[in-house]
Amino acid sequence: MPVSSASPAYMAGFGNEFSTEALPGALPDRGNSPQRAPYGLYAEQVSGTPFTIARAANRRSWLYRIRPAATHGAFAPSQVGARWLSSFNEVPTPPSRLRWDPWAMPAADESVDFLDGMTTIGGNAGCGIHVYAANASMDTRYFYDSDGELLIVPQHGRLTLATELGTLELEPQEIAVVPRGIRFQVRLPDGAARGFVCENLGAPLQLPTLGVIGSNGLAHPRDFLTPVAAYEDVEGDFQIITKFDGRFWSARSDHSPLDVVAWHGTHAPYKYDLRKFNVTGFISWDHPDPCINLVLHAPSATPGVDTLDFVVFAPRVLAMRDTFRPPWFHRNMAAEFMANIHGQYDAKAGGFAPGSMSLHNTMTAHGPDAETFEKASAADTSKPDYLQDTMAIMFETPVIIHATQQALQSPQRQQDYAAVWGGLKKHFNPDRR
Repeated sequence: MPVSSASPAYMAGFGNEFSTEALPGALPDRGNSPQRAPYGLYAEQVSGTPFTIARAANRRSWLYRIRPAATHGAFAPSQVGARWLSSFNEVPTPPSRLRWDPWAMPAADESVDFLDGMTTIGGNAGCGIHVYAANASMDTRYFYDSDGELLIVPQHGRLTLATELGTLELEPQEIAVVPRGIRFQVRLPDGAARGFVCENLGAPLQLPTLGVIGSNGLAHPRDFLTPVAAYEDVEGDFQIITKFDGRFWSARSDHSPLDVVAWHGTHAPYKYDLRKFNVTGFISWDHPDPCINLVLHAPSATPGVDTLDFVVFAPRVLAMRDTFRPPWFHRNMAAEFMANIHGQYDAKAGGFAPGSMSLHNTMTAHGPDAETFEKASAADTSKPDYLQDTMAIMFETPVIIHATQQALQSPQRQQDYAAVWGGLKKHFNPDRR
């Protein structure tokens, strides 16, 4: 019979060494790989970083499980995830501003799970960006990503992430990260779900340093939650599916792989509530760069340059006086993929409903639409703006995000997106300052 918490419990703290057991004494008293583990369990280590990396950056966990993870059949090529791509160069990526309406949900007479409901929008050497739309739980399928870790951002419908190390309950305006190699299953308690996934192919995501901000601000480590141990001792006919070197493979298993009774370490899934983000800035004048809203990032070998930034535009108060409060018109080296999770995004007057997404690539000019510009230019900045009913996210990279052919040709693409800037009028008058 499966064993799990009646209501999932969590341990707080990003990057901590965690220790949890579903049965008393399941963790050995000493030694990571004892001669005989308690309860007849097998000891197994999973490492998400090189063995010799600095201790503070090391990601590894010891698992004490009913059967080793190696107990499954041979892998064979799989047709699972036909729209989940790892190649992003089928067609040239235009420098155009790109925007899509919310992705369509599966038809009622279809049964589409998290894997088959994934569609790749674009990517590069550091990440893949996907949207999922599903209406069925994975049931007999379990998945792990050999190529990278998965940052999951629900937009509609809750998710239950049943992982080897415990269960995470996830709702819109929360996020979860499933590390590279960790097996899990996505279940849909609401029957239908849609959201976004960033497949991080670089270094594991971590909290940014705060620098001159000081000791508090942005995302607090204590608000990141890791599951407690919960195991399944279930036999049957199951599939273990992996994405390995850009392709999908499947192997048969006669038992659930979620059979870890106890574990300790740092390589573990976690969740975070974006509503707890402590927004910093927006006080005196000017609009800060989006990096002031950084939640997590994947650093590269070049100091100050990340392969991936995850940014949130959370509820906040705009109090800057005598300044243009929305994001200004800009071009920059970064490629920006944005998605609206909830409410109204303040830089767009329309066309960016919850579930919508946009891609503004390297050096592509963009900014507020005409209506937003006119409104913000005439606003009374002696009074603050309270942006409460809002939540948008951004995946940002230092290189071009190549859009896939399926995204460029999708019916959700707004072919007239450039028209939102068409109404910007000429105000120049050399005789009036």
